[in-house]
Amino acid sequence: MKASYQKYLLEFKRPSGTSRGIMTEKETWFIILEENGKKGIGECGILRGLSADDREDYEEKLKWACDNIHLGETELWNALLEFPSIQFGLEMAFLSLKSENPYILFPSDFTKNTSSIPINGLVWMGEAAFMKQQIEEKLADGFNCIKLKIGAIDFNKELELLQYIRSHFSPEEIEIRVDANGAFSSIEALDKLNQLNQFQLHSIEQPIKKGHISEMAELCKQTPFPIALDEELIGVFSFEEKEKLLQEIQPQYIILKPSFIGGFRGTQEWITLAEKHNIGWWITSALESNIGLNAIAQWTFTLNSDMPQGLGTGALYTNNIDCPLEVKNGKLWYNSSKNWERFKGTE
Repeated sequence: MKASYQKYLLEFKRPSGTSRGIMTEKETWFIILEENGKKGIGECGILRGLSADDREDYEEKLKWACDNIHLGETELWNALLEFPSIQFGLEMAFLSLKSENPYILFPSDFTKNTSSIPINGLVWMGEAAFMKQQIEEKLADGFNCIKLKIGAIDFNKELELLQYIRSHFSPEEIEIRVDANGAFSSIEALDKLNQLNQFQLHSIEQPIKKGHISEMAELCKQTPFPIALDEELIGVFSFEEKEKLLQEIQPQYIILKPSFIGGFRGTQEWITLAEKHNIGWWITSALESNIGLNAIAQWTFTLNSDMPQGLGTGALYTNNIDCPLEVKNGKLWYNSSKNWERFKGTE
């Protein structure tokens, strides 16, 4: 078996804002496996400034993994515990290589285009007018669950946007999730949650920064509506550490990004623990290209969750790899009549 890797820069159609700043491009890495005339592809979806494996030796570790591909999937996964995006890229690439079609990793009713995955419509941070425009577009596109990034503009303006949605749509018609990306201080967080509660929100992701375990635990006890941990899970590698974190904080939900937490295997560990401790969960993509999104979507479908998942559409970028994934009426479909654009290196 031969393994190689290459870097790819995804260019945003429009600069995209979070409480951590504005992004104009997104770096990703592809792993290509070759054996007996077959090829497989996997994506190492790193997000600089956020991923646990955003380290100076990242490319060096990627090269090491390719040079040692003979060790096999399990041994490599264990050796790369602190490089979750590389774990996931390899996991994806091995599945792709073994599959009859390198892009159909988990054959199902989803890949046959007879069933779909409900997803939330993501509204990016920006000026109030831009956010309002996005909200209207998502509602027109048939979404009944939308997720708003909050914490970057004036809080009162964000409350006005939520009021705008609720004045037109009841909680039964539109489920609203908000994501603060750790923007609130521990001192102000509960007061802000109480103000947000008037809009009957489904949940809030990561109200305060990760690492403040006792403060987050207290917030989860007192919150008027559910809290979902997101960034808090990044960099927690062992099964024992994962369980300890969930027992200490006792969140209402956890949000699982396979690129950040060790791929399907790492995500499954979190799901097992969440269900043991009666904690809800859903899966979210993390700005991967369509290669990574495709793998996450196909696997997510096999989990049989009824909740809207946080799966992006790949439509954010000008230079994504064309694929059969498409969104219709707030659901993600795999349109099997559409073909994949052949990615350079897998022809």
